[in-house]
Amino acid sequence: MTVLHISGARSWGGNEQQLMYLMDELPKYNVTQKLFCFEDTPIAKEASLRPVELLSFPYCKPFSKNYRSYLKDIIKSHQIDIIHLHTSDSVTGYVVSDLFYKLKTRTLFARKGIRRKTSLLSKYKYNYRNIDTILCISQYVKQHFKKILTEKNQEKLVVVYNGVKVLDKKPKADFQMRNKFNIPEDHFLIGNIANHTKAKDLLVLVKTLDEIVNKQGIKNVFLIQIGEYSKLTPEIKNLISEKNLQDYVVLTGFLKKASTFLPQFDVFLITSDREGGPSSLVEALYYKTPVVSTQVGVVEEIIENGINGYSTPIKQPKMLAEKIIPLMNKPQLLEDFAERSYNIFMEKFTAERLGETTFKVYKEMMQKKLNR
Repeated sequence: MTVLHISGARSWGGNEQQLMYLMDELPKYNVTQKLFCFEDTPIAKEASLRPVELLSFPYCKPFSKNYRSYLKDIIKSHQIDIIHLHTSDSVTGYVVSDLFYKLKTRTLFARKGIRRKTSLLSKYKYNYRNIDTILCISQYVKQHFKKILTEKNQEKLVVVYNGVKVLDKKPKADFQMRNKFNIPEDHFLIGNIANHTKAKDLLVLVKTLDEIVNKQGIKNVFLIQIGEYSKLTPEIKNLISEKNLQDYVVLTGFLKKASTFLPQFDVFLITSDREGGPSSLVEALYYKTPVVSTQVGVVEEIIENGINGYSTPIKQPKMLAEKIIPLMNKPQLLEDFAERSYNIFMEKFTAERLGETTFKVYKEMMQKKLNR
């Protein structure tokens, strides 16, 4: 079986890491993999280290003639059995190419996130007749995405959870946060890993810290935020200054292998208002870091309030603070949360499981008649 992964990603995030985990697992099932992506991107660099043939191409719009011609040639010359679309723009490129050239190849799309609005053109491409299967990374994503699909196309939806590779020895971080940023040992360390995008709602992260430090008067706390800066970063920094929280938070920017810092956090805080995963949550389970999160993505399928973590509705910094503060003096509860979450991780969220369930979907697709 030969699978062509297509990704239009030009930056690095959790979704790209998930693709790498999948690529590492599929050779166990004798899957030959190829990746169509853009040149000089993080995903091209990472994929070059893996058992996959890299078919990179200079950046161009997915509806351009160059894109569709190149994709058509790949499908023909590489005898592709299944096209696996990993980004929204790759769906655009596929649909346009298929309309022009009738690619006649089994195709699935991995839906990983939630969008507030969907244009008419987007509804058309997601309901495109020749997309055979739609993978959703959580029940949450499935329930949201089905709203824009026709009743017939809703039958294409399948849930395949994100996963993290289990290693005999977990990789260690490049440095200790407490040493680098002079954080006292008696300070409770809150961590967050999220690129500075609107969906991550990092203003709520700052407001949660404000609730703890300024409104509750708790000073032995510190927040580490790891993630790639964006045009939203100045607004986040301005709020930190406005709330006089400069001595209680550090924005590190992008860090390689960010998940390796998870064990250094006393609690991992997620404040997103829209998520498919997030993959950082699954990584926190693996590293046995207790989680407090907004109720997004797969959170409600993993976190049972008071049993293995806490979750709250979105945009509720006061509620998030109220969940974190009691944990500051309950190390045994934190340990219990971490152990229970790790057990859930091992049962449902390993990269091995991701590879196994994805291959099962591929196999089922190959057994069905190709109606084109």
